[in-house]
Amino acid sequence: MRPSPRTSLVALFAADILSALGTRVSAVAIPWLVLMSTGSAAKMGLIAAAEMLPYVLTGVLAAPLADRFGLRLTSIVADVGSALAMIAVILSPGSSFTQLAVLVAIGGALRGIGDRVKHVMLRPLAEQCGVPMLRITSLYEGLSRAATLVGAPLGGLLIAWLGTNGALWADAASFAFCAALVLALVQLPAEDPDSVSDPVKTEPYWTALRGGFSFLRGDQVLIGMMTMTFAINVFSQASGAVFAPLWVEEVVGSPVVLGLLFGGFAGGALLGNVIFTVFAERIPPYRAFVIGALIGGAPRLLTMGLSDEVWLVVSISFLCGIANASLNPVIGVTLYTRVPPELQTRVFGVIGAITFAGIPVGSLLGGWSVALIGLRPALLLAGVLFLLATLIPVIQMYRRPLSIPQYGTGRRTETEGAN
Repeated sequence: MRPSPRTSLVALFAADILSALGTRVSAVAIPWLVLMSTGSAAKMGLIAAAEMLPYVLTGVLAAPLADRFGLRLTSIVADVGSALAMIAVILSPGSSFTQLAVLVAIGGALRGIGDRVKHVMLRPLAEQCGVPMLRITSLYEGLSRAATLVGAPLGGLLIAWLGTNGALWADAASFAFCAALVLALVQLPAEDPDSVSDPVKTEPYWTALRGGFSFLRGDQVLIGMMTMTFAINVFSQASGAVFAPLWVEEVVGSPVVLGLLFGGFAGGALLGNVIFTVFAERIPPYRAFVIGALIGGAPRLLTMGLSDEVWLVVSISFLCGIANASLNPVIGVTLYTRVPPELQTRVFGVIGAITFAGIPVGSLLGGWSVALIGLRPALLLAGVLFLLATLIPVIQMYRRPLSIPQYGTGRRTETEGAN
């Protein structure tokens, strides 16, 4: 019996969020396993890199293969492979560090393409159900944030309750369950077993890979959004990994305040996501995007650079989190609208890889800037640069009209920058 479109959409959401939870659990359990077996913090860092680098690369390099073999099949195979990779880690207790790194890299590579195709499958299912894409991207963003917040503590609890291997078994089971959900309950509306003559399925690999880059190079709107998102990742990572811990250590010296600072932003983001999901269709997308960009980032850094008041910095972080909640849903619906369905796997992979590169860059620049000019000047400089980066969409909109997706229609409408 063929599942209903709404059942397919709900099952895909459940599989994607469960996969995200499993990824967060493994991000805690595997480094802990390395620490317990080797006692080396450096190897912990290497094992994390061994997982995340393939995760990013396969989102780009494996995208043409996913288009060729089908998104649903790719998702199932990737989740089954992720489960088997975790089981291999568990069943190799005496393996060398190199062998462990290879297994972790395989798991990361499979999750990279698995997550990518699940994102692409959302659009046809949402359209079949008649659900506005902005509501879908907003709901997805909220559930992803919740998975991020819950996943790491859950990994720690599972290690405490079940031991490291027990946590990895739970991780493997989550990926296996994801595969079962997609296999049994997710059916794409356009899926046609006889469509082997589709050019997307038959074009050469390198031609298909270039197609994603070529399309992106010709769309200035997506380039602008990608550039801004890269900058947001740079400054957000610099703030979270370097600036905020140093500010807390300098002002109060208590890790509790660091938790309040991060928790304030995360709590505001969750609240903002709920508000945006409920009222998404009533809020002009351009205004939501620009206001979210301007308020959601730079004020946090500028406040830390100018004030020692903990209550003020935490309050501003909370408000920034609320504003920030509008960014990813609008970016997501713009991507779904501007990129043709047959190119989404490839284009999304390219954009994800480039924007993700801002994270390691942010860590490096944050540390270097503090070492060169000190914490307060670094905070103020980063805040000003962050503000300038978030003006990219404003400048772009005033230079020429920008295509903004109409809610729920999948069409574009020309909206002037003064709107």
